[in-house]
Amino acid sequence: MTDTPYTLTDPKQVDTPAPSAAATPKKSGPKNKRNAPNKPMGKKRARPEIVVRPVAEPARRQKRHWGLLLSFLILVVAPFAVTWWYLANRAADQFASTLGFTVRSEDTASASELLGGLGATLGVGSSGAQDSDVLYEFIRSQELVQTIDNQLDLREMFSRHIEKDPAFGFHPPGNRWGMTFDGTIEDLTRYWQRMVRLSYDQNSGLIELQVRAFTPQEARSIAEAIYAESTTMINGLAAAARSDATRYAQEDLDLAIERLKDSREALTAFRIENEIVDVSADIQGQMGLLNALQTLLAEARIDFDLLSTNAREGDPRMIQAQARIDAIELQIAAERQQFGGGGESYAQTIADFESLAVDGEFAEQSYVAALAAFDAARAEANRQNLYLAAYIQPTIAERSEYPQHGLILGMVVLFTFLAWSILALVYYSLRDRR
Repeated sequence: MTDTPYTLTDPKQVDTPAPSAAATPKKSGPKNKRNAPNKPMGKKRARPEIVVRPVAEPARRQKRHWGLLLSFLILVVAPFAVTWWYLANRAADQFASTLGFTVRSEDTASASELLGGLGATLGVGSSGAQDSDVLYEFIRSQELVQTIDNQLDLREMFSRHIEKDPAFGFHPPGNRWGMTFDGTIEDLTRYWQRMVRLSYDQNSGLIELQVRAFTPQEARSIAEAIYAESTTMINGLAAAARSDATRYAQEDLDLAIERLKDSREALTAFRIENEIVDVSADIQGQMGLLNALQTLLAEARIDFDLLSTNAREGDPRMIQAQARIDAIELQIAAERQQFGGGGESYAQTIADFESLAVDGEFAEQSYVAALAAFDAARAEANRQNLYLAAYIQPTIAERSEYPQHGLILGMVVLFTFLAWSILALVYYSLRDRR
């Protein structure tokens, strides 16, 4: 069928023939100047022709249309139908237990902070947020999974419906459907991270868990086991913090105790060897004896001078008085020899004793300072005690919420439709380039 152009003209624009002279009576002339032509009429210009093509025929079904429909059924409808059938007939119900807690610290203001805010100046602050970070990683760790598996047998819990529900269950070791499954602790850890969902706010340090299992009691049991193991881990962190805070102070205290013990043992040995209990008292006694001898010597000389004025030479009293003076002088010399002589003299003994006394005094002061530091470190460690505070106790579910049928079906439809649309656009773009 060929397109035949049609010519469309405006009837208002068609030139009409002028009336004949016989049909139109001749007028003698214009009676009114308004009816008289201003200028002679010329021949009218022909209007351009407008060509209108015929209306297109209705579209007919092509093979590509059937292919597009078939691809829609295969890529969109079929996955949706299979997913709906599996969720309705094979997927096992999962129950959720909710648990919420945070790490708290009894970190009251210390004396230094009250007096001058030194804690803020030195950058000393609460470590609650850091402990929460550690706890968050601990809950996701393989160590916790292994511990709870030993307590509750997670492999048996999670693989109970594996024959009926292979998509949402854990695959224990064995051969199924022509495939070999290892069921290692790494596989269990990955499945654990699917069943235990964590929500952690780093600003507030709040941790909220949603634990899923195939029965409400099992979900609650797992949540309680997580809370118990987390409490044990936090207590271990607190004990380690206290141990680190007091370890160096304890070492200094032990060293000061040993030093004080050695100094006192050395001083005791010195007293036993020299038979001196109190050097100060002994010195005072020696000085008192020397002063008394000096007094006696002065009196003896006075008596000798008095006798020399009245008695004759060779008088026995004179000889006795002189002998008394000589004895007193010898005693004074002997006493002075103990204070100022060389070798193992009394002065050297006193010097050694004073050295030991100074060492003992220094050791005692070091012990007092180390004991005060140890008490302060222990008080600081006890002041920064950590504990786990639960603001949501493990709940027990009354109905199944997982797997979420509506969400899964919606995601399947969304992504399959997007994939089908992209493939259709690619096909038509390639077809138009031919």
